[in-house]
Amino acid sequence: MEKLTDDNITPKAPGRIGRLVDKAIGLWDYVTTGIWSDTRRKWWINVLRTVNLSVNSFLNRDIQTQACAMTYRTMLAVVPALALLLAIGRGFGISQVLQDELYQLFPAQRVAIKYSINFVDSYLNQTSEGIFLGVGLVFLLWTMISLLGNVEDTFNYIWGQKNGRSIWRKITDYTAMMLILPILMICASGISLMLSSTLNAIFHFSFMTPLISAFLEGASVLVTWLFFTAVYILIPNARVKFKNAFISGALAGTGFLVLQWLFVTGTLYVTRYNAIYGSFAFLPLLLLWLQLVWVICLAGAVVCYSSQNVFAFSLEREVANISPQYEAKVVLAIATVITHRFIQGQPAPTARDLMNYYDLPARLVTDITDRLCAAGIVSRVMIAGEKDVWGFQPALEPSRLTVGFLTRKLYTEGKKDFIPNFRKNFQGVSAVFSKIETNFAELTDSTLLSDIPIQEKNI
Repeated sequence: MEKLTDDNITPKAPGRIGRLVDKAIGLWDYVTTGIWSDTRRKWWINVLRTVNLSVNSFLNRDIQTQACAMTYRTMLAVVPALALLLAIGRGFGISQVLQDELYQLFPAQRVAIKYSINFVDSYLNQTSEGIFLGVGLVFLLWTMISLLGNVEDTFNYIWGQKNGRSIWRKITDYTAMMLILPILMICASGISLMLSSTLNAIFHFSFMTPLISAFLEGASVLVTWLFFTAVYILIPNARVKFKNAFISGALAGTGFLVLQWLFVTGTLYVTRYNAIYGSFAFLPLLLLWLQLVWVICLAGAVVCYSSQNVFAFSLEREVANISPQYEAKVVLAIATVITHRFIQGQPAPTARDLMNYYDLPARLVTDITDRLCAAGIVSRVMIAGEKDVWGFQPALEPSRLTVGFLTRKLYTEGKKDFIPNFRKNFQGVSAVFSKIETNFAELTDSTLLSDIPIQEKNI
């Protein structure tokens, strides 16, 4: 009888559960990491990348902590905001309409709004005369500008923008928003009432009433979507595409409306069965509601950023571990494309052109073009007819741009010969490098970038 050993035992095929586990692990690896190496241009790949990047950005940027900070800042600005709003309303004689609109917009916070409005009325009655009115108005404006500045800083942090608006732009832009917003709110309310009365006058039959109500509800949802869309376009100090902002605004607006519904029903339950906080029950609910609203708003900003910049994270792991030799090839390729297009009189390619038409990773393109500009090999130029869109063109005569010149300019930039006694201690190393540089110059100084053939792209 043959003796059984490890060599002649046939491994047992994995069962159905094992195959499912392996398939699930492979799918998870693809969704989390492999998706960035997939070069196929499919819509579902972009969706998976957007979700992947949104989740990572939400966790890495600590959105929960940012929402807590914005909740605290909002609480400090609630009274000044309402005071400014009602002061403008009194000036136009529409303060009561504004209050009714606030109750309608925030049905989950009727108690908190009532308390705040009573406090604001007392404050405005005490400060309606004298020099304190001017000082109080300046204080209110400054408080609101500070709040909006904090919101902008948070959005810029999500977008990776290091520079925000200047102080004068903040004062002018934010003041305009604060003065125009109440008027737009009243106009929106007036349009809603006008549509309701007009449609009811036209359609006299009772069975049309549900259709009219559904139409007005749909209009309200659309206005909420557009509000968040405007927030994602106007607040960050970055160029945001309307398509990405609208998708994010629709998601955030829907989440906000769902939250409103949950709090309206939940508040009734709490006030009926929970007597822990007594008359102050609205305060913890208000804080929780504010934090959840900010989480939804900032999550929408993350989705907006991710959907617009998802292309920038392709091949991210590979770029992080790129070899110096392969990076040198990409440097030469980008410099050659820029030189060819300049000689042919074509428009200067932008970073996005280099990414899209040559399938180059965004991070690599950004790093290399920054290095080329810093070395004085290429320069940035404004694209005609575009705002804040920059292309690249040679900073020197194309006849001077050889492979050897490019290499020396890039790889000799920075501090050198600062180690004491290095040449004395390593004379042999210095001699070898001198020989390498001489031989390299003989081989590359006669090769112009304009003479290197490349695949031309009609950008």
